[in-house]
Amino acid sequence: MNNLLYLAVALTVCELLSAGAEVVKPVEEELLTDTNKKVNELWINLLNMKPTDNDGIAYATCSLSPSSKLEPSEVKVTGLVLFKQVFPSGTLEAIFDLEGFPTDANQSARAIHIHTYGDLTNGCDSAGGHYNPMSVDHPQHPGDFGNFRVRDGKIQKFFANLDATLFGPFSVIGRSVVVHKQADDLGKGNNQASLENGNAGKRLACCIIGSSSKNNWEKYAQDSAAPRNLRFSRRVKNG
Repeated sequence: MNNLLYLAVALTVCELLSAGAEVVKPVEEELLTDTNKKVNELWINLLNMKPTDNDGIAYATCSLSPSSKLEPSEVKVTGLVLFKQVFPSGTLEAIFDLEGFPTDANQSARAIHIHTYGDLTNGCDSAGGHYNPMSVDHPQHPGDFGNFRVRDGKIQKFFANLDATLFGPFSVIGRSVVVHKQADDLGKGNNQASLENGNAGKRLACCIIGSSSKNNWEKYAQDSAAPRNLRFSRRVKNG
């Protein structure tokens, strides 16, 4: 309520100034300065999605479900993707814990990416293309996670130093994670699709990335799926 009051006062002051109001008195100038400061702080918090709890650490959870567009005989992938990032300049960490792949596909590679929309009304197809805020070629998108090896029907992996972020105007909160049927050609396919999506094929499963408490992350940090026991990759940030 206080934040809305600050914003309303600031907008009122701006309207008076634009209408050619008289120069404000010293007391009013002090009020204006204080109000502007509080409004600026409000906008900074909104734009950066500053965590209000979790000791200044942001967490997000994405609960994967099979795409509703799949045929009954196709692979049904489920699982969780968890994110963690220290505000405001920490790099993104992620845990991928997926299952449902055929066991005879051991060591096969599957692509996983962040897509633009958190819209699953038409299965995973309505999630749009890769999230690409800088309009660059694949695989330089912030959510191009590359290929994941299937082992015993599962993908379990921990990443550190990812390019995506939970903060600021390019936050991935509200967007989607998509698991593909094929491997990512990493932009080396010599065609336009390779530079857009890595020719990763059909969308098997997807989920919407949502802000969460630290509970899911801490659970995985305490049991057999802890980051220290998952296959670890330190992704070199794109230059």
